[in-house]
Amino acid sequence: MNREYLLETQKWVKEELERCVNFWLENGMDEVNGGVYTCLDREGKIYSTDKSVWMQGRCGWIFAYLCKVYGVKDEWLKASKSCLDFMENYCINKDAGRRMYFTVTADGKPLRQRRYCFSEGFYCIANAEYYGVTGEKEHLERARQAYDLIYHLNHGGADPTGMGPKTIPETRTGRALADPMIFLNTTAIMRRVDPENAAKYDKYSAECVHDIFTYHHKPELKCTLESVGVNGEFCSDYTAGRVVNPGHDIECSWFIMEEANRIGDKELYKKAEEIYRFAIEGGWDHEYGGLLYFRDCLGNPPEAYEHDMKLWWPHNEILIASMMAYRDTKDEYYMDWFKKTLSYCQEVFSDPAYGEWYGYLRRDGKPTEPACKGSTFKGPFHLPRMLIMLDTMIGEILAK
Repeated sequence: MNREYLLETQKWVKEELERCVNFWLENGMDEVNGGVYTCLDREGKIYSTDKSVWMQGRCGWIFAYLCKVYGVKDEWLKASKSCLDFMENYCINKDAGRRMYFTVTADGKPLRQRRYCFSEGFYCIANAEYYGVTGEKEHLERARQAYDLIYHLNHGGADPTGMGPKTIPETRTGRALADPMIFLNTTAIMRRVDPENAAKYDKYSAECVHDIFTYHHKPELKCTLESVGVNGEFCSDYTAGRVVNPGHDIECSWFIMEEANRIGDKELYKKAEEIYRFAIEGGWDHEYGGLLYFRDCLGNPPEAYEHDMKLWWPHNEILIASMMAYRDTKDEYYMDWFKKTLSYCQEVFSDPAYGEWYGYLRRDGKPTEPACKGSTFKGPFHLPRMLIMLDTMIGEILAK
């Protein structure tokens, strides 16, 4: 163990976390309507006042999580509560079974509703974490209700909005990796704050792990697929069936590492390591550095135009998964990838002058212009989560 390197890294992590948190507190919080703006440029100026419902939930969670890890600060708890209240007041379609919108205006008028239930997922974890900090039972009840709704929707239940699937189901239907992997992480948070229902959460976690490995993980292809047939079929004759999102896979790997540690399953942990290794070795750009956003598992041209861009969040996931695997296995393979990725991120993503990370880089590592720090899909979540977890894990390693 390179103790000096870990100490230096932890110092940088703490400083970067402070810059990140301050960036959002100073620039993103809406003191008029409540909630958070996330469409911010490099300096933190707002370039769109439409609000992402995902980000209301993610911001609500991250500021409550900061309180859990580092102790309650009034400004953190206030930011979390602002997002929770904004969601409760404006982001729930109460005429459609409490399904949530995807975007709303600055003052909360609904703009867009989407089929998938990730708005509900981030609302769930935000309320759960806030309950864990404050003990206010109404937030636990909201989290439980949203959690059960997600399970219902993910298992073929009727959508109260009446929106059908994207594709005509008689022609094509299938499974998405995002559903079990995100629900696995949501379940871990619910179990932590709601031990009264641990048996249910244990059952659902096992189902998520089962679905990931039964349907999506393809050792013969050395990848984990985003989309498969209903029975896990490899749909090789069209692009969607061949998509690999390496960052998603790496995020999935550490969700499973946590679950394997919780239940003491060493074989499951090794399978999580396999997901990680396939993803990083298949997705790393050996010419310019960094992780490619999408790849085709058979080497065909990916359909997504952004396939060779470098986005902030997959690199956050590499850093979490690498440090977690190094902490648990002491295998230098993971520390090597951690160092390589951290060096890349410090060079191209980090922006000490203004705080936060650039969200979107070209393949060569230069920011898209004008540079962007936040968007409908980027807010205070992946980066601060990574920094908090690194601080905690490095501390655990150093304490041994």
